[in-house]
Amino acid sequence: MMRFLIKYETNSSDYKNATLNLSSGVTHNGSVCGNDTQAAVLAVQFGEGHSWSINFTKTNETYQADFVTFTYNTNDTAVFPDAKKKGPVTIVVRVTMHPVQVNNVFVCHNTDFLEAENVTQIFWNVTVQPFVQNGTISKKESRCHADMPTSAPTVPPTTANVTTASATTLSPAPTTPPKPVENPDTGNYSLKSGNKTCLLATVGLQLNVSQDKPLLINVNPKTTSADGTCGNTTATLKLNDRNTTFIGFTFVVKNESASAQKFYLKEVNVTLLNRLNGSVISSADNNNFSKWDAFLGSSYMCRKEQTLQVNEDLQIHTFNLWVQPFLVKENKFSTAQECSLDDDSILIPIVVGASLAVLIAIIVVAYIIGRRKSYAGYQTL
Repeated sequence: MMRFLIKYETNSSDYKNATLNLSSGVTHNGSVCGNDTQAAVLAVQFGEGHSWSINFTKTNETYQADFVTFTYNTNDTAVFPDAKKKGPVTIVVRVTMHPVQVNNVFVCHNTDFLEAENVTQIFWNVTVQPFVQNGTISKKESRCHADMPTSAPTVPPTTANVTTASATTLSPAPTTPPKPVENPDTGNYSLKSGNKTCLLATVGLQLNVSQDKPLLINVNPKTTSADGTCGNTTATLKLNDRNTTFIGFTFVVKNESASAQKFYLKEVNVTLLNRLNGSVISSADNNNFSKWDAFLGSSYMCRKEQTLQVNEDLQIHTFNLWVQPFLVKENKFSTAQECSLDDDSILIPIVVGASLAVLIAIIVVAYIIGRRKSYAGYQTL
């Protein structure tokens, strides 16, 4: 099974996310069985001009995948409405795959993915065997790492470990309230351009998904990898947590003047996948943000919780945020511009001013009351 998440440009120069699924009518023209000297190729065509292929090469008694070629056609208006560039777009991705014994079937039921050039390719329930020997599919399997068991198997119930309930009515077990989701751990992420660090980010991330029941998901920094691009006026940080949670932050520079340029967060993309079958739980994007702005050459900091409303069904809560997407020097954050939530010093003049205003009001009222009493006493005399 395959699914493709594609980011494309529209006629209004905005970017949208499209989801491309395999259609019911799939052909496999161009597929080749391969041999000791020729690569095996699995090629499929589907939908309105879309195609995908993977090649396998054999070395001695093992085989492995080399690269994947994917072509999507933006003339398919049902998938790519209002696409700016029309026609087929092809990307080639080199595959990292451990060698598999020739007489083994490669199996991977869990979700895996490839990401390149604004395209995320998602795979699950994969079963493939190139270079089949004697026309017979092997019964030996080589499992992917994601399919390997991570915990001890559950012991099935036996007469020794099962207690039979009596016929008397038992009181229901007391229900305990669900444990509240704790704040997420803070992760440290960075991007490099050559040998130099070009983007730094420190943040704890929590997703709030509105479904039948509200769902809170903490992004785990220990299982999250960072990727993206750096530029002079645009930078994108892409986070991937266990191939199931994809979050993208895009920063841009706004040209207020040559001496006072600022950067800000412009776009956020989020995709949540079901780990078992690769289906999309939620997908949201918003390219109209104007958040986290700071002068170019400095960083932006906000230690307290903030909320990014990606769409009506998904929010991102950030904690201990510190980010610098441009002009990073010596792998360190530059001077930070703090958010108003962190600036407790602003409360001091407000409190002092309010106290003075109350004190002045009391003095004025007391003066007026005193004058009135004095005037009343004068009239009596």
